[in-house]
Amino acid sequence: MEKIQMTTPLVELDGDEMTRILWRMIKEELLHPFIDLKTEYYDLGLTHRDETDDVVTKEAAQAIRKYGVGVKCATITPNPARVEEYHLKKMYLSPNGTLRAMLDGTVFRTPIIANGIEPCVRNWKKPITIARHAYGDVYKNAEIRVPGAGEAKLVFTAEDGTVTEQKIFDFDGPGVLQGIYNLDKSIESFARSCFAYALGVKQDLWFSAKDTISKTYDRAFKEIFEDIYAREYKSRFEEAGLTFFYTLIDDAVARIMKSEGGIVWACKNYDGDVFSDMLSSAFGSLAMMTSVLVSPDGCFEYEAAHGTVQRHYYKHLNGEKTSTNSVATIFAWTGALRKRGELNHLKDLVDFADKLEDAVIRTIESGTMTGDLVRITTLKDVHQVDSLGFIRAVRGELEAML
Repeated sequence: MEKIQMTTPLVELDGDEMTRILWRMIKEELLHPFIDLKTEYYDLGLTHRDETDDVVTKEAAQAIRKYGVGVKCATITPNPARVEEYHLKKMYLSPNGTLRAMLDGTVFRTPIIANGIEPCVRNWKKPITIARHAYGDVYKNAEIRVPGAGEAKLVFTAEDGTVTEQKIFDFDGPGVLQGIYNLDKSIESFARSCFAYALGVKQDLWFSAKDTISKTYDRAFKEIFEDIYAREYKSRFEEAGLTFFYTLIDDAVARIMKSEGGIVWACKNYDGDVFSDMLSSAFGSLAMMTSVLVSPDGCFEYEAAHGTVQRHYYKHLNGEKTSTNSVATIFAWTGALRKRGELNHLKDLVDFADKLEDAVIRTIESGTMTGDLVRITTLKDVHQVDSLGFIRAVRGELEAML
C-alpha cells in the first residue's frame, strides 16, 4: 500500500531503558511500513540529557510550542543511585516536570479498556479520566535539611520592599523543611483546560483539594475553579446536562470507589500523580493508560503514564526475552498522529491512528497479550507473547484491517 503522507512533523522525544527499546520496535513494525513518518527528533535519554546539561529538554519543549504536537517516550528522573549508575554531572530535574512547566499544561490520563481486562472495582463500568495540574507544588519545591534547633519562617518580599512573614515552626532538633508555590494564572489555565475537556468528552467534572486544612493554598484552587465555572462555563455545562462540583480529596476518594466512572476528576499536581497510578492499576495495568499534556495555547504532548521498565531493561541487556506491555506507548503515538491529522486535516492519518488502536484492542481481546495482562485477564484461552511478539501480533491485525 502507498504510505500515508504527513505535511507537518511531530516532535519526537526519545527516552530511556526498556521503553526506548519498545519505541524503536513500534516505529519499525507499526509506523514506518505504513506512514511517511515526519518527526523532529530530540534524544531525552539520560546520557544525552547529561551531555547537553539538560538543554535538550528545553529545546524539545520549544519545538512542541512551534509544531503543536509532540510524542514522548518514558524517561528517567535520576535519584542518587541513578547519578552514580550513569556517572551524571548532577541530579537533573524530571524532564516531564520541565516540559509541564514550560508548556503550562494540564495532564489528562485515561485507562485503556479491553474486554477481559476487568477493573478491580466491580462497579467501574466506564473509564475515569484524571486531570492533573502540571505546574509547581512539590515538583518545584525548595527544601532544607534542618540541622538542629531554630525558628523557621515563611517570608515574602514584594517588589516595593514590603515584607510579609509567618512563623512556621520552632524546631527543637533536626528535621526537614519544604516550601512550595503556585500561580493564579496557572491555576486558571488548569481550570479552563478541565472545563473545556469535560465539555469535549461530555462527562461530569469533579475537582478535589483540602481547603479545610490548607486554608490559603488549597482554598485558592477551590475559589479560582468556582469563579471561572460561574462566569464562563456554568451555562454551557447546564446546556450539556453536565455537573461540576468541588469536594474534599478524601471525600472524592470515597465517592470514586462507588462511582460507575465516566467522569473527569481534576486533581492538584501530586494528587493527580498518585491517583492516576491507582486508577491505571485498578483498571488493569500501568501500561494501559493514555496520557496527554494539553497547554492553554493549544499544544499537545502525548506519552505513556508509566516509567522506563528498568527491571525488564536489565533482562534485555542480559539477552533474555521480556514480555513488556507496549500498549500505552503505542497509544502515545496514535494520540499524537491523530491530533497531527486533525490539525492538518489529514483524514488518512486520523483513520490510521484509529485502526492501530483498534488493532491493539483486538489483539488483546483475541487472547494474545503480554505477561502483566495474562496474570489478570478473565479470558480463558490466552497466549503470552514477548515484547516484540505482541507488537508483531498487532501488526498482523492492522495489516488485515488495512
